[in-house]
Amino acid sequence: MSYVLQVNIRIKPENVELWMKQATENAREARKEPGCRQFEVLVDPNDKTKVMLFEVYDDNKAFEAHQQTPHFKKYLAEAVPLLASRERQVWKRA
Repeated sequence: MSYVLQVNIRIKPENVELWMKQATENAREARKEPGCRQFEVLVDPNDKTKVMLFEVYDDNKAFEAHQQTPHFKKYLAEAVPLLASRERQVWKRA
């Protein structure tokens, strides 16, 4: 069973460039984790402040392990404050 996370993000306009750098670094490191199957940073082609993170893990345990990594903790501390909003939704494969 896969654990799929969709995070809809709105970046404060003045923070787009810095946030993207931090988010892509987090994604690159997450893809190296054993339980991470996919981690995408997707940008709305008409609005660079609208982003979706699409993450696929083996299971909830793998996602919990991801949340304990230094790169994720850095992302939370440095990148999340640059956002106007952040909404998470969990999915399961049928």
